[in-house]
Amino acid sequence: MKIYLCGEKGCCPCVELKDDCVVIGEGNNRCTLTIDEWNELKNKIINGEL
Repeated sequence: MKIYLCGEKGCCPCVELKDDCVVIGEGNNRCTLTIDEWNELKNKIINGEL
């Protein structure tokens, strides 16, 4: 599943959920997180830590 952060395909970063990782960014500016890292990031955002 690929979700574009601004809602317009191709004009801003996206979050791509894969079976074994999550890729965030655009073009050459991308970060790959493990599923555990992704879950930790989500929890910190939800809990207001970030």
